[in-house]
Amino acid sequence: MTKSLDRRHFLKLTGVVAAAGLLPISPLFSFSRQKDERPNILFIGVDDLRPELGCYGSDLVKSPNIDRLARQGLVFTRAYCQAAMCNPARSSLLTGMRPDSLRIYDLETHFRKIHPDLVTLPQLFKNSGYESVGIGKIFHGTLPDPISWSRPEPRVPVLYHYLAPETRARQQNREAAARKQGYSEAWIDTYLRGPATEAFDAPDNLYWDGAAAEVAVSTLAELSAKQPFFLAIGFAKPHLPFVAPKRYWDLYKREDIPLAKNGFLPKGAPVFAINSLTELACHEDFVQVPNPAEGQLSESQARLLKHGYYACVSYVDAQIGCVLNALDRLGLRENTIIVLWSDHGWKLGEHGSWGKQTNYEIDNRCTLMISIPGQAHRGESTSALVEQVDLFPTLCELAGLKPPPNLEGTSMVPLFQDPRRLWKSAAFSQFARGFTYRFMGRSIQTERYHYIEWRDWIDGRLGAVELYDHETDPMENVNVADAPDHQELVQQLARQLGAGWRAARPK
Repeated sequence: MTKSLDRRHFLKLTGVVAAAGLLPISPLFSFSRQKDERPNILFIGVDDLRPELGCYGSDLVKSPNIDRLARQGLVFTRAYCQAAMCNPARSSLLTGMRPDSLRIYDLETHFRKIHPDLVTLPQLFKNSGYESVGIGKIFHGTLPDPISWSRPEPRVPVLYHYLAPETRARQQNREAAARKQGYSEAWIDTYLRGPATEAFDAPDNLYWDGAAAEVAVSTLAELSAKQPFFLAIGFAKPHLPFVAPKRYWDLYKREDIPLAKNGFLPKGAPVFAINSLTELACHEDFVQVPNPAEGQLSESQARLLKHGYYACVSYVDAQIGCVLNALDRLGLRENTIIVLWSDHGWKLGEHGSWGKQTNYEIDNRCTLMISIPGQAHRGESTSALVEQVDLFPTLCELAGLKPPPNLEGTSMVPLFQDPRRLWKSAAFSQFARGFTYRFMGRSIQTERYHYIEWRDWIDGRLGAVELYDHETDPMENVNVADAPDHQELVQQLARQLGAGWRAARPK
């Protein structure tokens, strides 16, 4: 452990008295514990970013800046969201509570309608003397939480999703017609979208994420004089529509992009378990998309979408690089904890589908890495099962703040000391589907197995069970829950699911 700290930093850590109101912290990291030098937090969220990056083993995706951050921190290769949809996932991450405790399952309900007095992660840092600033999509886009921040969100000066003049004119006409018919702005933004892709030859800052990165850089410069700070930046890509400057599209050859090898529903799975492609069908050029159970997109459509997704990943990677470069330029890196997270995964044709909103591994597994000044095991990864609700207690411990009593996650700090240590026995996720979301699917991911129970929300009746063996079927193509030689295992996993997250915590 001490080999990662020089003598000056070690003496600084062990020789100072913690400021009033701060909790003691192990001398594992090299930031100071004096009150005026508490660690800053740079909290970077990326929408719909699945863990398909260079640092996760991809030879295709070009993500040099995220990969650079990974070399400076710890990569969590088995991190799971609590629900594969923006609002439930982000509400869980930012409150440290699970969907069933929050009672948040959709895109419309603000957690404060049910829990008005909850203290969120950025709000706790604000209340603890940090300058807490949010830029972009941290909470779900249509459900902001102003009380979490020290000031109103800085304005990002971009007005349009699209840059092609003909596309923008057509979209403006469609939106105006919808307003005349009484449709709300939220409905228009969600369901009346232009094309699913755009490759326009333009500077980065004419699209939203590039402009947001510039605002983040200027905000960092201002905050450098107001430490400590908690700066959260929520990037929009690679969320649909896949729009990015043409040069990022040019990084990839469409004909070289492989298509999903499992473009079909898992054998033996309930048909309602897969999402319906509604998100993709909101775009004007994909209105006629087939149901995954009935057919698939054409090869040219699939290649176009995958090309656009990867172009957006590389685009947002460049914006993250701008922010990280500014952090270095301002001399803030040595006292700043950096967290990069995605809200959930995303299907690129897997199981014949596009989007999130299922209980499958491809949707629940998300990107997560944390870089801490002076940490041991820099550039390593851990396959320990971790969950998004774990971020809140982790950052509390790293900053020496007392966590709220309602948190339902586990601090991941011990994994920085030993990334290979025994950890949680399961990660828990859930998502409702079928007949206007009548069935709630609750799942556990163990080291080897993924088990899902579907129960009727009305009477609690068990409607279906899924079981996937990741040792023999990592892509979850065959549901083996009905196999005679798996019945004892099914019962064991059912008991483990019923015991809940508390029983799965590390011993």
